[in-house]
Amino acid sequence: MTVLRVRASEATSQPAQGERKFRPELQGLRALAAALVVVYHVWLGRVSGGVDVFFLISGFLITGQLFRAQARGGIRFRPMWGRMIKRLFPAALTVLLATMAASVLLLPEHRWFQTIKEVVAAALYLENWQLAADSVDYFAQNSTASVVQHFWSLSIQGQFYLVWPLLVAVVALAAHRLGRGLRGSLLAALSTVLVISLAYSVWLTAVNQPLAYFTSLTRVWEFALGGLLALLISSIVLPRGLRILMGWVGVAALVACGLVLHVGRSFPGYAALWPTLAAALVLLAGATGSRVGADRFLSSRPLAYLGNVSYALYLWHWPVLLFYLAVRDQEEVGLRGGAGVIGLSLLLAVFTYHFIESPVRESRIGVTTRWGAYRFGVAALAPVLVAAGAWQLVSVQRASFAYDGTDHPGAQALATGGPILDLERSIVPPFAAVPDEFKNHDSENCRRKEDFNELQMCVVGPHENPTRRLVVIGDSHAQQLVAGLAPGAEANDWQITTMLKGGCPLTSTSTHAGCAAWNQWAVDEIIEMEPDAVVTVATRDVRVGLEEHTPDGYVQQWRRITEAGIPLVGVRDNPRFDFDPPECVQQHGPTASECERPRAELYAPEPPYARIPDLPEKVSFIDPSDYYCTDDRCPPVVGNVLVYIDDNHVTKTYMATLAPMLETRLTEALGWDEGAGSGAAPR
Repeated sequence: MTVLRVRASEATSQPAQGERKFRPELQGLRALAAALVVVYHVWLGRVSGGVDVFFLISGFLITGQLFRAQARGGIRFRPMWGRMIKRLFPAALTVLLATMAASVLLLPEHRWFQTIKEVVAAALYLENWQLAADSVDYFAQNSTASVVQHFWSLSIQGQFYLVWPLLVAVVALAAHRLGRGLRGSLLAALSTVLVISLAYSVWLTAVNQPLAYFTSLTRVWEFALGGLLALLISSIVLPRGLRILMGWVGVAALVACGLVLHVGRSFPGYAALWPTLAAALVLLAGATGSRVGADRFLSSRPLAYLGNVSYALYLWHWPVLLFYLAVRDQEEVGLRGGAGVIGLSLLLAVFTYHFIESPVRESRIGVTTRWGAYRFGVAALAPVLVAAGAWQLVSVQRASFAYDGTDHPGAQALATGGPILDLERSIVPPFAAVPDEFKNHDSENCRRKEDFNELQMCVVGPHENPTRRLVVIGDSHAQQLVAGLAPGAEANDWQITTMLKGGCPLTSTSTHAGCAAWNQWAVDEIIEMEPDAVVTVATRDVRVGLEEHTPDGYVQQWRRITEAGIPLVGVRDNPRFDFDPPECVQQHGPTASECERPRAELYAPEPPYARIPDLPEKVSFIDPSDYYCTDDRCPPVVGNVLVYIDDNHVTKTYMATLAPMLETRLTEALGWDEGAGSGAAPR
């Protein structure tokens, strides 16, 4: 979100199209893009493409400034970056401090750690890379949107402000050494950057769209396009009528972008050409001087003022929206609620602009002393980082707990008929610890297949002379079973090898190319290993409104494994909810009826695999549904243990309370005597 502005005095200037230095319609374009971002986020729950306009405007303005500075004798880096600090830091860091304070009061504790991590990344202008890293993490990419997620675009712009002057300086130096003109050299350099970045953006969007969305390298071409426009626009003279048409086509295309395209799923790639070219049309149209020109609308005082406060409006609208949804326990704001969110965001933006942004920007900071702006930046950044560190310490303390099987029997309560909930005792894990409640592996015990790097295999238990060798294979629901199988494996010297990939169950009919290849390699590896048994998930869609079933693709893979003489045990899946149970418990309490679901809405009376007539031999099943649900309901807390991490994954603490039952059922299903085994060494 660029914060370079056109002064009101500059907006009155009306030079000819090819000679203009000041462009009042640009401020209106920025205002329109910001308004679209806010409206689409609040009411439509979609992405508008407005951020791409911000990127193009930034490239247009900064490239023009750098070109003129270099032509005058050279870029003065220290004062230039100092001015950027004065423009960017005050509003952004104010919003981060306020957001942290509100988060402590309004957000559920299990969202604290993620929020802290992203606040620090946002303060350091690395939020886009944090989100890019999360986009390839199965659990992070399925977590609730954070209250500072919108800082990803500001992070990209901050990185652009740091790198772009260096690029222009290097090109200028090379042009001088080679005796070439600066403008032509920059045009060649920016064209190269545009082509490479756009090609990479198109490729990565097709391969991994979530990663492509946040990576800086897929967005550089948008800045480069703005830079090319800045270098060429003075030489482009078009008929007035054509410019009037171009202006309105650009405005209409920008407004319609988010409605026509599924921006969130297709951006950046080719799709980002739509909003950037729409903005380019508006800039090329310029000041037409016509009463019916789009520039007359964009240069109006209301839009010019909205352009001034657009940076602060962008900063405030997202946390205000998410806090509203969290407090009201809603997924949508509605017409009246959305108007309130936008109104409050606008009031905060106006206050921030007049009492924080403008005073600092117009102050003598960095003018009277050489490094004053940098000292100011450090002083402004320090409170955010110190507050985040203090919040982290508090969160760690609140997340620590000692598991007591007596006071917190978990699944044992359903196994023995004990009380499901004792209100005089605490609930574990603490809510702040919920994000760490998924069973992960020690990376030292993991290896990847040399000829197929996507297949990671991790070992739990003895590496030499195990009594039994198990393979647990599938998606995250198979992975969570390891926490319930590990205690029995340790007691009986079983070795568990995991082959896991988030979002990829053991099936032969996956529509995802990566999952299909992964399944093929994983099953080949199992057949080569010849373990004593394979454990996987046997059902899916245990949720309201969908029928629990066992897909044909599951059965086909079971048949392939068992035909190799390897027994397979399928485990009936746990329930999936249409809300977040731990968040519901925090808001309404563990006894609230809205935090549970009737068993009949989730589980069929009979497991779906029991109705399959031609099951492969050597396939048996474990049905733990009676340890997730009573006869009539599926509660979020059982035996004073939180059952769920989110809407569909089980906490490792609760899964550990299932261990005795899983061990017994597994040995019964496979006909093993506990403590006895083949003694075969792993291959």
